Amino acid sequence: MSLPENNSAIPLDEIDFRILKILQHRSNLTTKELAAKVNLSTTPVFERVKKLEKAGYIKNYVAVLDAEKLNKGLMVFCNVTLKEHTREIGNQFVQDVLSLKEVVECYNISGDYDFFLKILVSDMKEYQNFVLDRLGSIKNIGSAHSTFVMGEIKNSYAVPI
Repeated sequence: MSLPENNSAIPLDEIDFRILKILQHRSNLTTKELAAKVNLSTTPVFERVKKLEKAGYIKNYVAVLDAEKLNKGLMVFCNVTLKEHTREIGNQFVQDVLSLKEVVECYNISGDYDFFLKILVSDMKEYQNFVLDRLGSIKNIGSAHSTFVMGEIKNSYAVPI
């Protein structure tokens, strides 16, 4: 479920922050359960959550899936450098990457590389095919450097508030 973006900053009080902290760890709580945790009745909590959604503080509600159990357990970080740096080429790269289902995150970064991709595949063979058939077909990639995750130490979606 995607929420409409407003992004108009509104002042937050302590209860708003408590609601956000709770929801970013347990977004499937009912309004009644959330209300009990912040010591308010359900109607004000419902209204606060709607206000936080409308203002863009809450961007989405998702279920975090187990990639291993879904046969997508090989995580690869790929640093990409473009051959040329024009707005048109950058925009085309972004459009191409958005169509790659294996790329679950993409960031435009500063430094030695232009983009940082997080890729999930089943195994090394699937990654090789992905690089040769899909990523490699994107025009204007100068280089792609892959790093393979051997073990996950910490993975949190929570914003430190």
